[in-house]
Amino acid sequence: MQKTPMTGKGLQQLEDELRKLRSEERPAVIRAIAEARSHGDLSENAEYHAARERQSFIEGRIQELEELISTAEVIEPSSLSGSHVKFGATVCLVDEDTDKEITYQIVGLHEADIKQSKISISSPLAKALIGKQEGDTVSVPAPGGDRTYEILSVKFI
Repeated sequence: MQKTPMTGKGLQQLEDELRKLRSEERPAVIRAIAEARSHGDLSENAEYHAARERQSFIEGRIQELEELISTAEVIEPSSLSGSHVKFGATVCLVDEDTDKEITYQIVGLHEADIKQSKISISSPLAKALIGKQEGDTVSVPAPGGDRTYEILSVKFI
């Protein structure tokens, strides 16, 4: 079974979601199904069908989370060091076209969130950055043409 790299925070978020699904969402949907059944004819009962659909989604997500958690390989960025970009690194870049500075942390696939400046290890930008160091320049294919970035700093926080 292939291990899934992720940070401790990422694993904690998955465990919290799993706990909520098991303790809140699953019991709520079971109650909703029971309530809808009490209304009689199930063949034309939209509430019943919606609750069953929701139950199917919840059970599928629970299975997915259990699998992810069981295969998780926690890598704590703060325990890493070095000058080269690798999983867990927080990288400050400057876009050479716009001179705009951006900072990203390279994280596991299931914890990536661009709004929190976390990019997946499998993203084109992360792939281009891996193995590079401060002062290096990387080119990344983008829909509007290649983007070029200079690495300003590499930190493991």
